[in-house]
Amino acid sequence: MLRRTFAAMGTDIELLLDAPGGPQATEALGAAEAEFHRLESLLSRFRPDSQLARLNRDGAIVAGCELLEVTELAVAARARSHGRFDPTIHDALCAAGYHTSFDELDPGDAPAEPAGPCGGTIAIDRELCSITLGPDVRIDLGGIAKGYAVDRAREILAPAGRSLVNAGGDIAATGEWIVGVETAGTPISLAIDGGALATTGRDRRCWTRGGRELHHLIDPSTGQPATSDLLRVTAFAPTAVEAEVLAKTRFLAGFDGALEEAASAAAPCVLVAEDGRCALAGGLA
Repeated sequence: MLRRTFAAMGTDIELLLDAPGGPQATEALGAAEAEFHRLESLLSRFRPDSQLARLNRDGAIVAGCELLEVTELAVAARARSHGRFDPTIHDALCAAGYHTSFDELDPGDAPAEPAGPCGGTIAIDRELCSITLGPDVRIDLGGIAKGYAVDRAREILAPAGRSLVNAGGDIAATGEWIVGVETAGTPISLAIDGGALATTGRDRRCWTRGGRELHHLIDPSTGQPATSDLLRVTAFAPTAVEAEVLAKTRFLAGFDGALEEAASAAAPCVLVAEDGRCALAGGLA
C-alpha cells in the first residue's frame, strides 16, 4: 500500500494506492497531488490571484473550464436543494469572521457583523465561458471545490490500482475499503465499494467572536451560522461533490428532517445530534 500526505485546500490530504511501487504509481500519486494544488490556485477565495478571487472582485470573468464547471455544479445544487446549498454565502462567512484561511483566523473580541439572507444572481454563459455575478454578490466554493478536487484525484489514481483519496473527511474511493466515521461515542466502520463520503459539522471549523461560538455552516435563509440540532453529518454519494451537497443540506434540515429526507431519497448518511443521538439513515445498516 503506497501512501502520500500533504496539505492543500486548508486541510490534510491523504492518498492511498494499492499498487506495486514503480514509475506508474509514483507518477499517479504525484499527478493527484499536483491536481489539488492546481485547483486550489484557481478556486480558493483566500488567494487574491485566483480566478475565484478575481470574479468576486470584478463581478464578472471569462472563466477557465474548472471555475466554470464548479460554479455550474454549485448553481445546480442551489436549485435542487431549494436554496439550502448556496454559493452566495461568501459575505455571510466574512461577516461571521471567516474572512481569511482558517489557520490564520483571529477570532478577536469584536462581535460578528450583521448579515442578511443570501442569494442573488449568478449568470453563466457556456458559449462565452463567462460568469457574471449580480450586484453585491460574491461566492464561496470551498466545500464543493474540495469535493471536485477529491473526485479529480480519484480519476487520476484509478488507472494505477485500488485507491482512496481523503481530504479532511471528504473521501472518494475505487474498489472496496473500510472507512471509520466519528459518532458521539465509539467510531463506526463503514464498508464502501467505490463512491464517496463527505462529513460536515459545526464542531470542525468553529471559533468564538465577541463571546459567541460561531461556525462555517451558514444558513442561506438567514445569513447566520445555522442553529441545527445536528452536530455532524456524514453523507454517501457516487461523487464527493454530491456527498458535500448532501451533507450540508442534511445538516440544515436538522435531525428529524434529515432522517425523513434521507429515507425518502434512499440516500445513506450518518447523523450525530448535539445531544449524543446517532442514527444510520437512508438505508444504511
